[in-house]
Order: sequence, then C-alpha cells, then structure tokens
Amino acid sequence: MSDFAEVTDNMTGPVFINPDGPAGVAVSGYDAVSYFEGDGTPVKGSEEFGVTYNDVDYYFSSAENAAKFEAEPAAYAPQFGGHCAWAMSRGRLAPGDPVYYRVVDGKLYLNFNKQVQETWLKDIPGFIEKANAAWPSVPEDATFDNQ
Repeated sequence: MSDFAEVTDNMTGPVFINPDGPAGVAVSGYDAVSYFEGDGTPVKGSEEFGVTYNDVDYYFSSAENAAKFEAEPAAYAPQFGGHCAWAMSRGRLAPGDPVYYRVVDGKLYLNFNKQVQETWLKDIPGFIEKANAAWPSVPEDATFDNQ
C-alpha cells in the first residue's frame, strides 16, 4: 500500500494492471483525468501525484488532476477496471491499452489494440450494453487464466 491519498467506494471488479507498466498501477500509469481534459489526449502520470482508489494506485500528471480524481474517482476511472471493453462485451477479460480508448457519454473505455477498437467502434452502444451485462458476473479475483 502506498502513502497516497486513499479513496474507497462501492465500485467492484478486477482492475487491469499492465505487467509492463509501473508495478501495481492502473491505466499503465496514464493520468485517467487527462482523457477528459483539453483535447483528450492521454498523458503519463507520475508517482509524485498518486491516489489509491479501492486499493489500486493511479498516477496523475499534476496535483490538480489527482485532486479531481480523489474527489470523484468513479467519474474518471476506466470502465470494466481498465479491461478491454469489447472483450468484456463477450464476457471475457483482456488487457485494455490506454492508447486505444474512447470517452463515451462521459465514461472512459479502453480497447485491447487498434484492430479490436475498429471492431468496437462499429457498434459502441451495443458492445457497451453487452459489457455492462457481463461485468457484474466477473469474479473480483478473475485473471486472464481463471475466468
């Protein structure tokens, strides 16, 4: 556990932690608030500006963004714990790549890669509906190997 500000709410489900990113950090270390600011281009966060949300660390590019996240984490955290939104529509966990994303109706969705995102973009509302239905049944301790 870090020395970051801690926020807890009733949001549940496994959070994707990229093994190639910072250890134990969500969104591969990208600033989750940056997707909603300016032109929406995601930027890398820094350990200097961290917040622990439901026992998972998130990094931010500024104290201001960290404070925004701390005040309302569910508004900024990626849907489905940062797992691929298209894969979740099929009831499966897959890594979400923070470079392949869309903000839809004020929510952040990540996709596995460009090819998967191109498929997801063909029916975003339908895939979101299916993913929302599948997400509650994913065990909190699910991994790519035991789902």
